[in-house]
Formats: sequence, structure tokens, C-alpha cells
Amino acid sequence: MNIEGIHSFQDIIPFPDLEMKPTDPAATPTIDNTPPAVPVPDYRPVERFWPYVDLPEQPTDEELAALSPELSEALFGRPALPFSVSLEFSPFDGPDYSRAVEMARGSAEYRELGSGSAVRHRARFYPQDAATLRDLFEIVGRYDATDVLVDDRPVPYARELWLPLIWFLIR
Repeated sequence: MNIEGIHSFQDIIPFPDLEMKPTDPAATPTIDNTPPAVPVPDYRPVERFWPYVDLPEQPTDEELAALSPELSEALFGRPALPFSVSLEFSPFDGPDYSRAVEMARGSAEYRELGSGSAVRHRARFYPQDAATLRDLFEIVGRYDATDVLVDDRPVPYARELWLPLIWFLIR
């Protein structure tokens, strides 16, 4: 078969000669990237928003003390505190409740969390206060709502492992 005799479909369709013309400049709009004019006010607004309370720039010491340990750590980093064990307990019915709250208030750091019927007492103890920790735990440890926190965190086996290890420090 002769290759010269094979015609393709493209070869047999006649196309008119097309001349390329430049685009019409009037048909294409010009793009203007200049920002619109903004009127300048005749006065400067006051930076004080009345009637709102004028709040201080920095939190007070009471506000910082009321922060939860997790939020405080997220905002300011982990504080350089020594090892501690905290007991957190709810109010309970019984004659020992007032004694437990009194012992908790005598700890290195005491906080009341919540309000009303949802109040919880948190007492932090350092290793040198192991005897006081044990005495308070003997009162509040029988309730399931009592939490034992090691360095302000709940850890597994805190009641069964960590507290007996702390009690080894009692002399």
C-alpha cells in the first residue's frame, strides 16, 4: 500500500483562511486597583467604652488564686512547686465534717471550689505534712466522692499506692 495515497479526514475538510486580529481595546475594560477614597473623620473616637466598667489590665492576686490548676498551667506554664498530694472532698453528713473542713483549712493550701450544694474542698499537703494528710484521709477517705490528686492531677491507684507511699514518710 502506498503511504502517499492515504488521506486523513483532516486533509479533506476545507477550512477558510482565518486571520488573527488583535482584540478590540474598547471591549476589554481596564482594571483599576486603586483603593476607594475613605473619608477622614473630623474627630478621633474616645478609646473608653462607656458605660462599661473600667477593668484593670492585669488580673488581681485573688483572681489568679481562684484559677483552676489546669488553666493556670496552660496560661503561665507549670509552676515550680514541690511534690504534693491533694484531697478533694464534697460535704457529707456526719459529726466529722466540721473537723475535716478545719483540718483541710490547716493544710498548706486550701480552696473551696464551686458554690452552694456543689461545693468541694481541696486541701494540698506536702511530704512534711504526711501525718495531717493521713488524719484527714481517715475521715474523708470512706466516701466515694473523695478524690486524691498527685501534683493536682488524678492518677491511677492514688488511694491504693500513692497514699501508702506518702505514709512511709511519717516518723
